[in-house]
Amino acid sequence: MSDKGIKSAITIRDLSFAYDTQAVLTDVNLSVRPFDSICVVGPNGGGKSTLIKLIVGLLQPDSGTVRIFGEKPESGRGRMGYVPQYARYDPQFPISVFEVVCMGRLGGSLTGKFSTDDKDHAMDALTEIGLSALANRPFSEISGGQRQRVLIARALASQGDILILDEPTANIDHESEQHFFDLLAELNQRMTILMVTHEVGFASTFFKRIACVNTKVVIHPTSALTGDLIHEMYGGDLQMIRHDHCCGVEGHQHD
Repeated sequence: MSDKGIKSAITIRDLSFAYDTQAVLTDVNLSVRPFDSICVVGPNGGGKSTLIKLIVGLLQPDSGTVRIFGEKPESGRGRMGYVPQYARYDPQFPISVFEVVCMGRLGGSLTGKFSTDDKDHAMDALTEIGLSALANRPFSEISGGQRQRVLIARALASQGDILILDEPTANIDHESEQHFFDLLAELNQRMTILMVTHEVGFASTFFKRIACVNTKVVIHPTSALTGDLIHEMYGGDLQMIRHDHCCGVEGHQHD
């Protein structure tokens, strides 16, 4: 399908979703432009991860629509690379770093067979994140920060136009965080970036816009990230982990 005339990478219109009878998202409207970078924030239970799962097609809305470059998520899935919130794996399972990245080429196949082209794309992705030297290392033996980058490489191997990350910095150290955001900045030159995080301080350092999710979704420029907005989203002050300070209603107060 041609992208001619399509201005949005992700378009959500009048979307609502509930688990059983509990409303999680209501009347959501969102437009994400190509090469945009959006930080998705909000309180626990506000619907952040549910929104991501609806975008990638893991959940279906009760009403409304989701479109990826004008297509339904099932059809547009090949244009998205997804890094889930938790990487569940058996540390005893003998899988290499390279094999993890190759999984990004599986698509709908369950055969586990990869073509030469698949392997080339997987190695290109590993090279881009700077871990090609670890290709043959067991995935269980590398550090948490390296695992996170490998999972990004797995998403990149699909050669999508959108990179979606759900709480990707939850288990990595400060030095790994810096490498991680340097990598995101490079990738944003050619991809749309959408990332869920609890660490609101990240928004002001990298992202162009903030999506505040708490049953509804409201988009703000990062310049609007003030103490008032945080108080409205979370109902109180929030520890700004990235910068080690707390925002009250009067704005940033550094130690």
